[in-house]
Amino acid sequence: MTKKKKGANEDKIIETKSKNVSGKSQKQKKPVEKELKPVEEGLKEEDLLQESGTDSDYDGDSLPGYLDSDDFDSDFFDSEDDGTQEGTEDGDVEFSDDDALDHEGSIDNEDDDESEQVESDKGEEDGSDEGSERGEAVEESDSSEDEVPSRNTVGDVPLEWYKDEKHIGYDITGKKITKKEKQDKLDSFLATMDDSKNWRKIYDEYNDEEVELTKEECELMRRILKGEAPHADFDPYAPYVDWFKWDDSIHPLSSAPEPKRRFIPSKWEAKKVLKLVRAIRKGWIKFDKPEEEPNVYLLWGDDSTSDQKSKHLTYIPPPKMKLPGHDESYNPSLEYIPTEEEKASYELMYEEDRPKFIPKRFTSLRSIPAYENALKESFERCLDLYLCPRVRKKRINIDPESLKPKLPSRKDLRPYPNSCYLEYKGHTGAVTTISTDSSGEWIASGSTDGSVRMWEVETGRCLKVWQFDEAIMCVAWNPLSRLPVLAVAMGRDLFFLNTELGTDEEQEITKERLHSGNIPEPEASVAAIVTWLPDELYGGIKIRHFKSISSIDWHRKGDYLSTVMASGETRGVVLHQLSKQKTQRLPFKIRGLPVCTLFHPSLSYFFVATRKDVRVYNLLKPGEATKKLETGLREISSMAIHPGGDNLIVGSKEGKMCWFDMDLSSKPYKTLKNHPKDITNVAVHRSYPLFASCSEDSTAYVFHGMVYNDLNQNPLIVPLEILRGHSSKGGVLDCKFHPRQPWLFTAGADSIIKLYCH
Repeated sequence: MTKKKKGANEDKIIETKSKNVSGKSQKQKKPVEKELKPVEEGLKEEDLLQESGTDSDYDGDSLPGYLDSDDFDSDFFDSEDDGTQEGTEDGDVEFSDDDALDHEGSIDNEDDDESEQVESDKGEEDGSDEGSERGEAVEESDSSEDEVPSRNTVGDVPLEWYKDEKHIGYDITGKKITKKEKQDKLDSFLATMDDSKNWRKIYDEYNDEEVELTKEECELMRRILKGEAPHADFDPYAPYVDWFKWDDSIHPLSSAPEPKRRFIPSKWEAKKVLKLVRAIRKGWIKFDKPEEEPNVYLLWGDDSTSDQKSKHLTYIPPPKMKLPGHDESYNPSLEYIPTEEEKASYELMYEEDRPKFIPKRFTSLRSIPAYENALKESFERCLDLYLCPRVRKKRINIDPESLKPKLPSRKDLRPYPNSCYLEYKGHTGAVTTISTDSSGEWIASGSTDGSVRMWEVETGRCLKVWQFDEAIMCVAWNPLSRLPVLAVAMGRDLFFLNTELGTDEEQEITKERLHSGNIPEPEASVAAIVTWLPDELYGGIKIRHFKSISSIDWHRKGDYLSTVMASGETRGVVLHQLSKQKTQRLPFKIRGLPVCTLFHPSLSYFFVATRKDVRVYNLLKPGEATKKLETGLREISSMAIHPGGDNLIVGSKEGKMCWFDMDLSSKPYKTLKNHPKDITNVAVHRSYPLFASCSEDSTAYVFHGMVYNDLNQNPLIVPLEILRGHSSKGGVLDCKFHPRQPWLFTAGADSIIKLYCH
């Protein structure tokens, strides 16, 4: 009987059964539909969810793949909407998975014919009381098979039988379930990209439809993958509940007296032991002899077993080649020669599983062609004999500690800051920035409370206070001692303040520089970026930028100042000249978002740090960058240059610090992972071989960084001290070295400035 005849017979059987089952099945659906009516009234059009498996095309390449516990993160569900979408193309109102699906069944697919609905209506009107009782019985069933009714009713019949047919089985009414047309791979891929819930869809090959997992099912699978209990309500560590009532119990559980056998040794066991002892003495029971330890030794082991190895040969002969068998004969037997079908099957096998030699028959030795792999196998044989060691060699015992680099003692690297000597208190907000003047007598600080304070270093006395309306981002003292000017950056404004220090002649020069009466008109290319204005509050000069300022840096000669606007993109870095009171853009294009800039301590080079790398430009030769330093960091936060100008230190927001030797390579010479949190700033001492880093973890690290004049000798980097003292709230926001002494200033989010000395 062919498959078509079987299918026809099954159609007849199913049609006869469907008449009896239709009423019963529709009774099962009736309570579900009653429950869905109030849900349908409360849903909106944008909250309607498409049923799982309707109008979905299957493509083998668009399957979501393997599921992992990270795919079912509970946080992801919280961010999602209620899992509702618009209705299907047919215009039928559908319901969400949370409301329409219950533990006892799911809503049937819309692909079923409308005849089911007509029959269900008839079954509801004409059904007997007996049918309703059966429906309620099925409704209350706890069987797992009744929870999700299968659309395909062919049972355990393999789907391979339907691969040449246009259908895959029959539904509950006995009608054929036609196969869906496979969608084009490109269309399927684009559909999965547009659908944000594609990862929750699983293709059901048995019913030829896509099923969308509900939130509860995804949560269940996530908990199973993590090794937890499937249900969130289950508590594996629930306290023990003593179910026995001990309060009113005055009698034991059993009033039977203790049996006598619990106190007297068993006579049966004594007889059994006596019988075994007698059998052992007479030799009826024999024990196995202890196995002798095999006389083995380590062939390439250490010298501890040299006395054993001396008894054996020190030379190991190479293994001989395998001799050819009958299948490699030029005239083998017929059973060794594969047929054409076997040769075709060899092509379908993996390369490593294929036979290396396929026998052939030749009439005589003269007709045998040259062997293709003769030269290759001879060469490999020679390599085996030449490269494989055949002589016993002694193992060299090396102490692992001897392989570690020998660092000098910290006592030999003194002086360096190691203890807190002084605290500067007065700010009410977090101290974001500090700067020391060239003489080392004064230090300026800026805070989020909008105040700029000038302190005396040795005594901690606050000499002067400037109050502003915004939080201070950066302060920078002019490097020239004869020009006591302090640059202050807050928001979009850059102020030049007269600190009123120095002699009368220096004050005259300073007031002349900060005089706002002769401000020239800006160029057209710069007018949209900055504007020079007089400072009416403190009588100086201020520069208003088009974006907020994040970093400033003075040139070594004290006339030029660079400002960085992190969100300014290509116009994010500009240069200001204080003597001529004008601004100019960089003569080159910045690639990326700028973070901070630096001037070379002795040459006309300019360092621009973006989030990923650092580029070095020559200001005298405008054009492309002369060098690009690849950091490999996630995001750069700060940088500092060595006084020699050949070494650069870069700090990142992932707690790593890179040391670049620019004469050696464009990649880091050393990468130090010392802070667990973001590095806020790095600093290098002008005269001592010291550099430091501060972080949001409320610590500052001090390192010894010695750069030698000999180019053949690499820099020496030694960690020296971890400075702790600031509170854990906010961490250390800035650090600067004293220009002459081995002292370190740290500014914390706890509104305190600390001075660490040796």
